[in-house]
Amino acid sequence: MDSGLSSRNSTFSGGNQHSRSYGKQDTVKLQRNALPIYSVRKSLMDLVRKSSTIIVLGETGSGKTTQMPQFIYDAGLNGNKLIGITQPRRVAAITVAKWVAKEMGTNLGDLVGYAVRFEDVTSDNTHVKYMTDGILCREALSDRLLRNYNVIVLDEVHERTVATDVLLGIVKKAQQLRASQRLPPLKVVIMSATMDCDHFASYFSDCPIVYLQGRTYQVKVYQMVEKMHYIEACLKTVIEIHQTHPLGDVLVFLTGQEEIDSTVNKMRRLAKNLPLDLPKLAVYPMYAALPQNQQLDVFNPAQPNVRKVIFATNIAETSITIDGIRYVIDCGRAKVRSYDPITGLDMLKVSMISQAQAHQRTGRAGRISDGVCFRTYSKEVYERMDKMTVPEILRCNLAATILNLLVMGVNYKEFDFIDKPPEEAIIGALLELKALNAISSVENPILTPVGSKMAKFPLDPKYSKMLLSAPKYGCLEEMLTVVAMLSGENIFTNSTQKREEKLIAHSKFYDKSGDHITLLNVYNEFKSKAKPRTWCYDNFLHERNLSHAASVREQLSEICKMLDMPSSTCGKDRTPVAKCMLTGLFANIATKQPDHLYLTATNNLKARIHPTSSICGKLRPPVVIYTELVATSFNYLRHVTEIDPAWIDEVVPNVNLPGKAQPIHSDAGFRSFSSYK
Repeated sequence: MDSGLSSRNSTFSGGNQHSRSYGKQDTVKLQRNALPIYSVRKSLMDLVRKSSTIIVLGETGSGKTTQMPQFIYDAGLNGNKLIGITQPRRVAAITVAKWVAKEMGTNLGDLVGYAVRFEDVTSDNTHVKYMTDGILCREALSDRLLRNYNVIVLDEVHERTVATDVLLGIVKKAQQLRASQRLPPLKVVIMSATMDCDHFASYFSDCPIVYLQGRTYQVKVYQMVEKMHYIEACLKTVIEIHQTHPLGDVLVFLTGQEEIDSTVNKMRRLAKNLPLDLPKLAVYPMYAALPQNQQLDVFNPAQPNVRKVIFATNIAETSITIDGIRYVIDCGRAKVRSYDPITGLDMLKVSMISQAQAHQRTGRAGRISDGVCFRTYSKEVYERMDKMTVPEILRCNLAATILNLLVMGVNYKEFDFIDKPPEEAIIGALLELKALNAISSVENPILTPVGSKMAKFPLDPKYSKMLLSAPKYGCLEEMLTVVAMLSGENIFTNSTQKREEKLIAHSKFYDKSGDHITLLNVYNEFKSKAKPRTWCYDNFLHERNLSHAASVREQLSEICKMLDMPSSTCGKDRTPVAKCMLTGLFANIATKQPDHLYLTATNNLKARIHPTSSICGKLRPPVVIYTELVATSFNYLRHVTEIDPAWIDEVVPNVNLPGKAQPIHSDAGFRSFSSYK
């Protein structure tokens, strides 16, 4: 996210409310005028006016994310329709919308609003709408021509999420269809800090490319020469910076929430033992799942004689900007979702970043002055990295994507992907959709009534199937809760200061069958409390994440009512819930081995139950289903529930799985669903 956001917590002096207000607007105006993009405002708008598509390549800090929509609005290029601005991440869509609303002097949700999954802060007055890529993809399900928009800005395109790649094809087709039907043209602005411009320009008929200068200063780069674990290297480097370098805040890139939380706690312990003559260290985590009030703490300027140290995921590469950063420590890694269509393994794995990402991270040190970037990997490792990030569409499960294309009436074979996914990934997705009974066949995929209903939910097809199966098992109310809880962020806080108290508090909710019923227990208790915030604090739970789950559940419930699904509950009998989950998670079965590890059914991988599981360290059940497999130093099963092997034949009789006579792998080399061809 470019420009300005980091100053949002600045205070402006003034004698009374009105003078403060005017002072604030003057300051905002000065900030806007100082942005590099402001000097080329007129020529940019002339180019947008005469071109159907333009590419804007702007370094971080150029102001493109916050200013481009305002320029378009001020120039009246959107007519009486919306300007849609997409972001790969919800936290960016929300925070930029808040900043732009402030710059335009309007309340959030009025002239400027945002929409992310399960949250819509817009009104009939909204003209500038920030949203995630996925939201616009869902809007295209009901209107392929995107008639609500005259201008669409696709931002941070270099992140190449699946939704971004699908959107590129959707907006290109919408442009063509609107031109052929003599409708008002759809203008598309593609923005990025770093990407293969020629590849994108040729996709959009050699459209013009604009290069913007950023406000970056010189950044010295140091590469690691000694070998040590990257977390140890990060901690050691923070201490060295603090002891030997001038004041300036430090941004450390790590891979995920749990790694960041544990490293933040280590850093805080180390900070207590530093010499008293050194400035104090204020240590903060930063990741998408962080409660909003803690996210805002990161943006507050450090107190005098205090150095801020922020441990962040790759969300801080481009999605958000934190003022005051002079030092960056790059571990060279990120959590990447990867999918193997042959085995059906969909997992989150720590992988090396690309050179383009490394460049982005380095640039974060040069926003306010000359800076320094310390890379915890060698020059040789850097040279072996991929030049650009591999698009997610080439390494993910395409089941939801193919389902949505079918709903739009688009033949996936004819869809104009900017980078076409491998054929085996498409076949794998079709096999999964067939196994879920969403399509009629793999060769000639036609949506079934179940498939059409599945697409109504903004969920992974597995979760949609679980909800649609719930009336049969008499547990729709329970499944709405479980799916809502799985669709949000972690509800358990990770506090090392009161570890024993936390474990005792959490154990009250644990169910011997596993994590999904544990989540159900937490939610039911949460909804029964008169003072939920106090109760959450006392029980080491994220009140915001539970409230979000309640909101998600309400919206899913509305969709169920729209589909005329009868409400039902199974009371205290939890067996129907586990059986219902099996209808969607039948490919995620694992069996206990003599060494107490688990063997996954579809790919024969050995894994452990995740340490955060309610049944970790206890008597391990013989057969479980799991929500996701995470690969770090070892393979871990997350969100685990015990099942009876006898249920497999009862619930999914047509799928070859363990506990049946048939082998798990088919002759064709695809996982068990291939018998549906």
